[in-house]
Amino acid sequence: MYHYETVFILTPVLSEEQAKEAVGKFRKALKDLGANIVHEESWGLRKLAYQIQKKSTGHYHLFEYTTSNEKLVGEIETTYKRDERVMRFLTVAHDKYGIAFNEKRRSKAKAKKETEKA
Repeated sequence: MYHYETVFILTPVLSEEQAKEAVGKFRKALKDLGANIVHEESWGLRKLAYQIQKKSTGHYHLFEYTTSNEKLVGEIETTYKRDERVMRFLTVAHDKYGIAFNEKRRSKAKAKKETEKA
């Protein structure tokens, strides 16, 4: 199994509904290509470190997924390149240390949410 994490930035001119629709399209594309989505985070509208296409903010979203298809990353990145709503994307392959770090980070975030509810 291959473990990957992809972060992409959508253009800020999209409304929340349009951004959710774009994320849904990419989620469906991943599943259609045979990926198992382990974790998903929406980081919302954030300020960019530098301007991209004369824009200083963007909608950030993260997918963490596993797959046995080695060609999946190339195919999903082609999908990102073809969509004009995507300003930037980055896909990272994880080794056992990256997987352990992400699991630890998720468990800490979950514990923090539970503490805030109580």
